[in-house]
Amino acid sequence: MAAVIDKEKCIGCGRCEDVCPVGAIKLENNKATINDDCIECGACVGECPVEAISL
Repeated sequence: MAAVIDKEKCIGCGRCEDVCPVGAIKLENNKATINDDCIECGACVGECPVEAISL
């Protein structure tokens, strides 16, 4: 199961995209999206300033 993004909380800062080691996160319409390449490492969870990502 991949990480989950709360689109209501996401501010589109891109920090999660920058920190993802496998490139599984992309910004679309100023909101982060996570694809099936997610390895559940949790790097994005700790990087999100608004706690919009969970595992």
